[in-house]
Amino acid sequence: MTREEALVEYLIRIGDNSLIMGHRMSEWCGHGPILEQDIAIINIALDHIGQAKNWLDLACEVEGKGRTSDDLAYHRDAFDYRNFLLCEQPNGNWGDTLVRGFFFDTWNYFFNQQLANSSDERIAAIAQKSLKEISYHKNYSADWMIRLGDSTEESHEKMQHALNELWMYTGELFMMDEVDERMLKEKAGADLSIVKKEWEKVVNEILAEATLQKPEGAWMQKGGKKGIHTEHLGYILAEMQFLPRAYPDAKW
Repeated sequence: MTREEALVEYLIRIGDNSLIMGHRMSEWCGHGPILEQDIAIINIALDHIGQAKNWLDLACEVEGKGRTSDDLAYHRDAFDYRNFLLCEQPNGNWGDTLVRGFFFDTWNYFFNQQLANSSDERIAAIAQKSLKEISYHKNYSADWMIRLGDSTEESHEKMQHALNELWMYTGELFMMDEVDERMLKEKAGADLSIVKKEWEKVVNEILAEATLQKPEGAWMQKGGKKGIHTEHLGYILAEMQFLPRAYPDAKW
C-alpha cells in the first residue's frame, strides 16, 4: 500500500464515521422529546455532515481519480464503507442515542485534537476547524448522560441499559491496523493509545457523576474499518442513497 493509498483510506474512514453519525442524528428531525432538543440534535447532525464532506472531499483530492464526496456518500455499497460499527447502531430511544453519541463524541474530540497537530497541513486544518463543533457535541452528550443517569429511576434504568448494549462497540474505536500505524509513523494521524487514555478518563468521570456502572465485559465487536458491518448499515444506505441512485442525473 502506497502512502497515498493509505492516506485515502484513512480519510475515508474519518469521513464515513461523520457521515453515518450525521445521518443517524438527522433521523430525529421532528421526533425530538422537546422542540429545543429536536433543533439541537439536528444541528449536531448538520455538523457531522459538514465534517464528512470536508474529509471525503480531501480523500477525493488525494486520490485524484475524479470522484467527489457525493460519489463516496451515495454510490458505494455497504462493504465499501469504513465507519465504526458504533456509528450505525439504531437511534432507539433518547437514551440510546445519547449514550452512542457520548461514546463517539468523546473519542472524536481527542482524536481530532491529535489530528490538529498533523504533519499534513490539510488534515490539521480540517481538524482545527471541526474541533469547535466537536467540543460542543462532547459537552452536550456528557451533560445529558449526567442529567438522565442521575435522575429518575426510569431514566437511570434506560441509560444503564443503553450503556450495557453499546459498550461492546467501543473497543473498535482504539484498534489500530496497518493504515493507522502508517499514518502515525508519518505523524499525519492520531495515536489511538493516547486517545484511549483520555477517553477512558472522561468516560469514567462522567459515568461516576451520572451514577452509571461501566460494563465489565471485555469482548468487543469489530470490523467496520474492513467493511464488515451490522445489518443496520444496509438500511441506512437504502434510505440515504435512494434518490441519487434512482435519479443519477437529477439536479436541484
